[in-house]
Amino acid sequence: MTKPDRPLHILMLAPTPYFSDRGCHVRIYEEARALLALGHQVRIVAYHLGRDLPPVPVDRTLAVPWYRKQGAGPSWHKPYLDLLLLLTALRVARDFRPHLIHAHLHEGVLAGWLPAKLLRLPLLFDYQGSLTGESLNHGFFRPGSLLHRCFGALERLITRLPDHTITSSTPGLHELRQQWGVAAERVTPLPDGVDTDVFRPFPRDEARSRLTALLGSPPLPPEPLIVYLGLLNSYQGIDLLLEAALLLKQRSIPFQLVLMGFPDEAYRLRVEELGLDSQVRLTGRIDYAEAALLLSAGDLAVSPKLSVTEANGKLLNYMACGLATVCFDTQVNRELLGEDGCYAATISAAALADRLAAALADPAALRETGQRLRQRAIEQHAWSRRGQQLAACYQKLLTAVFP
Repeated sequence: MTKPDRPLHILMLAPTPYFSDRGCHVRIYEEARALLALGHQVRIVAYHLGRDLPPVPVDRTLAVPWYRKQGAGPSWHKPYLDLLLLLTALRVARDFRPHLIHAHLHEGVLAGWLPAKLLRLPLLFDYQGSLTGESLNHGFFRPGSLLHRCFGALERLITRLPDHTITSSTPGLHELRQQWGVAAERVTPLPDGVDTDVFRPFPRDEARSRLTALLGSPPLPPEPLIVYLGLLNSYQGIDLLLEAALLLKQRSIPFQLVLMGFPDEAYRLRVEELGLDSQVRLTGRIDYAEAALLLSAGDLAVSPKLSVTEANGKLLNYMACGLATVCFDTQVNRELLGEDGCYAATISAAALADRLAAALADPAALRETGQRLRQRAIEQHAWSRRGQQLAACYQKLLTAVFP
């Protein structure tokens, strides 16, 4: 293996049903697309589920007909799915002849370690949050249980396998160093980005018309519209958001809240239980290609994500669409929104309701804040910039591993 003097061949391993219209998959897709725009070649190896998005080529594992899970979270099916991923990676690498392996998520590192050793390739880990932490968030095991300790030991091992690691946030870098003992020189932060040509403000009438058609009857009333786009689960803060919506209703504050994403069945029932049918609507799964148009229907965006270390890429989509955004006051969120974020004072439904109410009370300020956030997205968070940073990280890694 020698340092290339031509565009790189990058083999990405995605141990997930890519593409399924959620944050992790957006990072994989946009990284690959940014690299292609720079003249590099990329192939993604992923599970059999999901769909292809041009222009990024995808090679899929052997189909397993009984596995149909496309949502986030751990599964006992993962070990054999990741073995299939490893075998597919070896097959693809034989013809593609990559210069390095870019492994997304912890399972990607496990699947990529053997091919990297056999083919003498550098292995890069794209860290998007703790495997153990995610499993706890999904209730996969109890805190302090034997399974919890086993996952912790496995995660500590995995974080030491790659030649270098990139993280989707600075708190993620600190988590790797402080919790998992990874040396500082082996980690580089590479925050999420956004394509500001794709994610842009659309005409309000066009956006409202499309959202109304998607929701069906009854039509949206004229109250201020709060939008959320992303996974629907407790650690994304959706339970707190619905509690905050109930507080707004009890205060007689006019608003509409549209939750765009999946899985939505349980939350439709929860909305009914809380008596929020007139204020809260759910769209179900949203095609990534329509995300910018639908977000443009909103007056205000919200992201009540609870994690203080995981990336929060949906904020970038909100910013690029010119939406002021309410969220909790975490380092991850401040890195993206800066001083223009609408931050809830504490991680609670009451604080979230207070901040939503304050934001809705000043429509002119919302528009001005949204304009500043779009400019910030263009200047600081464009995927074109992130692609160049990632390519530079590759070159540095190749020089360090194979001088």
